[in-house]
Amino acid sequence: MTHHGTQPRTLHIGMSLAPTWLGGDAWRRPDSGVEGLFGTDFYVDVARRSEAAKLDFVFRPDTLFLNTPALESGFGFASLDPTVLLAALARETSRIGLLSTVSTTFFPPYVLARQILSLHWITNGRAGWNIVTALEGHENFGLPAMPSPEERYERAAEFTELVRHLWESFPEEALALDREGGRYADPARIRPVDHRGRHFSVKGPLNLPSFGGAPIPLVQAGASAVGRDFAASVADAVFASTPDRDAAVDLRRDLRRLAEGHGRSADAVRLLPGLSLYLAGSRAEARELFAETHAGTQRARKLASIREMTGLDLSDWPEDRPVTAADLPPPPERPRSRTHAGLLRRLIEREGPALADLLQRPEVIGSAHWQVIGTVDDAVAAVRDWVEAGAIDGFIAVPGGSVGSMRLALEGLVPRLAEAGLFRRDYTATTFAGHLRE
Repeated sequence: MTHHGTQPRTLHIGMSLAPTWLGGDAWRRPDSGVEGLFGTDFYVDVARRSEAAKLDFVFRPDTLFLNTPALESGFGFASLDPTVLLAALARETSRIGLLSTVSTTFFPPYVLARQILSLHWITNGRAGWNIVTALEGHENFGLPAMPSPEERYERAAEFTELVRHLWESFPEEALALDREGGRYADPARIRPVDHRGRHFSVKGPLNLPSFGGAPIPLVQAGASAVGRDFAASVADAVFASTPDRDAAVDLRRDLRRLAEGHGRSADAVRLLPGLSLYLAGSRAEARELFAETHAGTQRARKLASIREMTGLDLSDWPEDRPVTAADLPPPPERPRSRTHAGLLRRLIEREGPALADLLQRPEVIGSAHWQVIGTVDDAVAAVRDWVEAGAIDGFIAVPGGSVGSMRLALEGLVPRLAEAGLFRRDYTATTFAGHLRE
C-alpha cells in the first residue's frame, strides 16, 4: 500500500539466498562456510535470520548452465535447484515469502505451474515466482541459439498468462470433501484451459487445486524497453540493477506509467532494486573489505568484459586517461546482457572516468547494483535518501564481502529502518502476497 503520491509508506525488503557475500575472493575467508553451499543448513540459517528481521521474502536467482572457466576462482551460479531448495526451507520458516526463479524460455508451463503451486501449498501461501527469460543455456535444451529478446518476452507473456489460467483451472472451491454424501469434489467447477497459442498448446486443467485467498506474487527483472513493458503488465515487483538514484527514479516512474497503460494501478508494481552492501564497523574497514573481495579479479577479465559490453578495446589505454562518450563505438549488436551494457555506457557518458577508476566500478567488476560501501549508518542514510527521492518501493539485499556484512544487513540495517518507520516491526500477514499489500 502506498500514499497517493509516489513515496511508499513502508519498504518491501527481500534477501538474496545466492550467497553474494561469498563472491569474488570472499569465499576464501575462514568463516565463509563455503563447504555448505550444496546442503540446506547454510540457507536455513540465512532464511531464519531474514525471518527474524521480518523481511518480505528470501530469493534464489538461478541459471541453467555452468560457466566452467569461472569455477577456477569462485562458485559462480553453481547451485541447487531453487524450487527444491525453497521446499526444504518451507518447514524451517513460518512467515517469510519464498521466491523461486524459473525460466520461461526452457520450462514447460504445466510443470512450472505445478511446482510453484505445490510450493505455495507446502508453505501455506508463501511461494512466489521470479519470472526470467534467461540469457544463456540454450544448448542444454536443444536450441541452436538463444531467441531474440523480443521473442523471449513474447513467449514469456504467453507462458505467464497460461500459468495463471492453470492455477485457476481447479478452484479450491471445487473441493466438497463431503464425507456424509460421499462427494469429494464437484467436477463441474473444474475447467480445462484449452490453450492454443503461438508457443504453447495445453489442454489442462492442472492436477492441483488453487490455494484460496493468497495469490502467488510474480517478480520480474526486465530492464530493456520490452522487458519493462512485460514487467509492468504482470509483475507485483521488479528486481532491477539501478547503480544510481536517477536511474531508479526514471525506472520507477516508467514502470508506474506502463502499469497504468496496462489497466493496472501505478502502485501495483513495486520497484525493488538490488542493494549491494559492503558493511563493516567503519568506512575504512568496509573499503578494505570491498578491495579484498575484488583483489583477484584479473585486469584482463575486466577489460574483456568492457570490450564485450561496449565494443571498446582499452588494453593499451593509459591509466589516468578519461574514457568518454566520444570514445565509445556503436553498441555491439548482441551483447550478452543489453541491460548491463546500457548501464556501463551510461556511466561512461555521464562521468567520463579515468581507466583506473572505471576498472574499480561495480558496472565492470560487480553486478551494476546500487552499492553502499560503509557502515550501517551510511546504509540507513542511503536508503532514506532514495525513499525521499521516490526512487524505490524497497530493495533486495545482496550483501558482499563477508558473512559479517550479510549479518550487519539483517541485524543492523533492517532494524534501524524499522525504528525509522520505514519498515515493519513485525509481521501482520501470514502470506507473501499479504506482506506485499502492507
